[in-house]
Amino acid sequence: MVRKLVSSLLSPIFLVLVLFLLPFLASARSGSRSVGLNLQSESEPSDGRWTDVLRLIQVAENKPPTWLTEDEILVLIRAGVKFMDVTEDQKGVTAVAKKTRVYPDVPNYVSEVSEFIPLLEAQRLKTTLKAFTNFHTRYYRSSSGADSSKWLFKQILAIINAASDDIDVSVKKFKHSWVQKSIIARFEGSDPDRQEEVVIVGAHQDSINMWFPMVGRSPGADDDGSGTVTILEAFRVLVEGGFKPTRPVEFHWYSAEEVGLLGSQAVAQYYARQGRDVIGMLQNDMTGYVGNQKGSFGIIVDYVDDDLTLFLKKLARQYANMPIVDTKCGYACSDHASWRKAGYPSAFAFEGKFENSNPYIHTSNDVLENLDFDHMLEFSKLAVSFAVELSHID
Repeated sequence: MVRKLVSSLLSPIFLVLVLFLLPFLASARSGSRSVGLNLQSESEPSDGRWTDVLRLIQVAENKPPTWLTEDEILVLIRAGVKFMDVTEDQKGVTAVAKKTRVYPDVPNYVSEVSEFIPLLEAQRLKTTLKAFTNFHTRYYRSSSGADSSKWLFKQILAIINAASDDIDVSVKKFKHSWVQKSIIARFEGSDPDRQEEVVIVGAHQDSINMWFPMVGRSPGADDDGSGTVTILEAFRVLVEGGFKPTRPVEFHWYSAEEVGLLGSQAVAQYYARQGRDVIGMLQNDMTGYVGNQKGSFGIIVDYVDDDLTLFLKKLARQYANMPIVDTKCGYACSDHASWRKAGYPSAFAFEGKFENSNPYIHTSNDVLENLDFDHMLEFSKLAVSFAVELSHID
């Protein structure tokens, strides 16, 4: 039924129809089951073929999930409907008990943060992103998506290998059952009593062509190549500047965000099972597009932790040179939602007002030429300040 709506994508009532029809699709498939992805699989990944395997998809927090084929999921993507693939929830992973966090009234480590910020370079953002967008697509099940992840891992490893011996930093791959791996880089903390605590700065590395996911050109310059290189540049200056956090700080590059936050859900659920204590998570998804608008931080204010978001605004005012605007992006709009779902405080800084966001995403036209790298650099400043400040708070 949903497939027949593809030809109506340009209709103004299309989105309403999709949301209305989801419960009926669920009813029609009662008793159906899907083969869920083994998110910690060590076996050989799938060959990446587009299949009709059913996935359990949730499009709103207050609505039950629905079994959909991948063709029907594509209809949601083309309509701009945000969703979470909750197929793996049937394995019984529950959220950690949410802790009450008290964040500082003002930034307290201005002198330390101010040592790192001048090391950030807009030209490095551009050079790195140019190489990253040269992959035909970074779709999570494609061979080029696997290759792009390997390339990104090598860039991170090169930064670490060039570090001084007194910096305790490492990187590892987080395996999934598909070919593209998530990546986690970690600064160890100096306080032995806080090793189970962690501060997380994240972005997603995958891209998608919403018309031809497996074979279509998808440079993903803004979505989310911009966030990927934004936090990579922040990571670089922290390594080169000799960052020594009190508690561990991690930088995450997630796989499979575009198909329901699969990569970040896997990581967040793993941390919940391990009993990790996440002090705060900052997502960077689309940081480079300005268009004809005035440059600003779009601070997401729905489906986030309010206290952490308030502190994020304080960091932006202290360390960056752009105004702040509040904006909303809806349910499951990026990987911060996976951490919120797992019971952890998360926040999300976006390229501006959500309604003014990049119109070229999920197509072959999401290219370098549409982006502003000075604008992007402000988000690197925010990522640096988030990592440093939260690594030291009591």
